[in-house]
Amino acid sequence: MGLIKSEMAGTVLEVKVKVGDTLKSGQEIVILESMKMEVPVLASQVGKVTEIKKQVGDFVNEGEALIELA
Repeated sequence: MGLIKSEMAGTVLEVKVKVGDTLKSGQEIVILESMKMEVPVLASQVGKVTEIKKQVGDFVNEGEALIELA
């Protein structure tokens, strides 16, 4: 099991994956808004999405889990 974590604080603007999706390294998975900029979060590892921990509109801090992988 792996986790993809936020590298910065911001608000979740868009979630581009769903439970069951298989991620490729470097794939865009979440868009965060921080300081009026849209920042993509890329998959740092491969795996199957088992849980989406944050939804659109949620605020995340740096280091918080966004996606859980199997």
